[in-house]
Amino acid sequence: MFLLGGCAVGPDFVRPAAPDTDRYTREPQPAATVVADGLAQQFTPGATIPSDWWRLFGSAALDTVVWQAITNNPTLQATEASLRQSQDNLRAGYGVFYPHVEADVSGTRQRVSSAETGSAAPGHTFNLVTASGTVNYALDVFGGSRRTVESLRAQADYQRYESQAACLTLTANVVNTCIARAAYAAEIRATEELIGLETEQLQLAEVQVSAGTAAYASVLNLRSQIAANQALLAPLRQDVSQTEHLLATLEGVNPAQVVLPDIDLAGLLLPANLPVSLPSELVHQRPDILAAEAQMHAASAKIGVATAAMFPSFNLSGTYGTAGSSFGNLSALAAASGQFWSIGPSATIPVFQGTSLWFGRKAAMDVYRQTQDSYRATVLGAFAQVADSLTALAQDAAALQAQVNARNADGEALDLVRVNYHAGLVAYPDVLTSDVQCHEATLVYLAAVGQRHQDTVALFAAVGGGWWNAPQPAGKGGAP
Repeated sequence: MFLLGGCAVGPDFVRPAAPDTDRYTREPQPAATVVADGLAQQFTPGATIPSDWWRLFGSAALDTVVWQAITNNPTLQATEASLRQSQDNLRAGYGVFYPHVEADVSGTRQRVSSAETGSAAPGHTFNLVTASGTVNYALDVFGGSRRTVESLRAQADYQRYESQAACLTLTANVVNTCIARAAYAAEIRATEELIGLETEQLQLAEVQVSAGTAAYASVLNLRSQIAANQALLAPLRQDVSQTEHLLATLEGVNPAQVVLPDIDLAGLLLPANLPVSLPSELVHQRPDILAAEAQMHAASAKIGVATAAMFPSFNLSGTYGTAGSSFGNLSALAAASGQFWSIGPSATIPVFQGTSLWFGRKAAMDVYRQTQDSYRATVLGAFAQVADSLTALAQDAAALQAQVNARNADGEALDLVRVNYHAGLVAYPDVLTSDVQCHEATLVYLAAVGQRHQDTVALFAAVGGGWWNAPQPAGKGGAP
């Protein structure tokens, strides 16, 4: 039992310490954004993040697209296959802790030369049939096998977190693309309405020119403005087409066969309560950080494997069998002269192998230091993403409210012009001009609304997406 429970050489892995900070930005994080378009978003530290966070946007059509992508995306399926492979490798690795039993049956016809033994007698020919069983058990005295299995377990953890990261990236990309598609469609409708108003204004200007009450330059200016706005439609339609092709790819469908539901930008809710994980929680939630930690764990275990290779290895083995001239007489000879057996320990001692073992261990230590640096870089990148998202949402709210104020001012100006027109104080072209300005403000407003929604998605992705809060199958745990 002492041999079986010997200590494992190499370092015991310790999880990196949580960061000693409680915020992401240099300035204190505000509790909420300013009220923009009638809504302020609240930042709630430590609040629960739902695993299906995209449902907070309140769109059944969006939920359908997301689940279609989760079900059929080939990249996500590839990461799940890699996860299954790593889990099977771990199960295979556990075999090292069990005795290995082998059976061997052989039959040969041989001729032996007596000269090999120094005899002058003539050689003779005979049959030799053997049946034997062998049991081998490796004594893991220095823990090399345990460290190998520990490394395989860490690799399985790494693949599990990589799969979660791929799923988080996929869902964020799908939701972002759906929002962009809805925003582009809304901008197309607003642009088409604007072109319709400008066309009506052009017709009136042409009548005025024919009547000699307006200069022809006004017609040319309107035609130029209409052409410029028509030129905006082509790239917007191309943007819609590209978002649909991207959604088809994310859903694992040929772009020629994809069927996408219409999602109205105005029909998307903006989540008002935004969970913000503390930095000490984020490092234990974001799948890319956990994957980097698992790589550190695997590299740490491999140091133990390389260290154990520098020490002797021990093995227990036993063999029992019978031999005879034919298969038929093996059982009769089992109790007579045909039986053979052996049992005993063996040791393999690495006496001299050049510098292979020493520098193999040094290389394993270098890999561990590399994974430490990669882990730090991943954590810093994650903190920067959260900080960027928080700052972006604050700025989005301020920018959107400014656009709302501008659109409201243009709307009020349009109402005044209409009142003056009905009172006979202004001409109808003035009404059309004011209406054009109002629609132009609407285009900028729609872009700001879409940006605010997308930056909300970015925050959910930056804090980890809440995958650890997903319902767990029976017998499995939740958070890591």
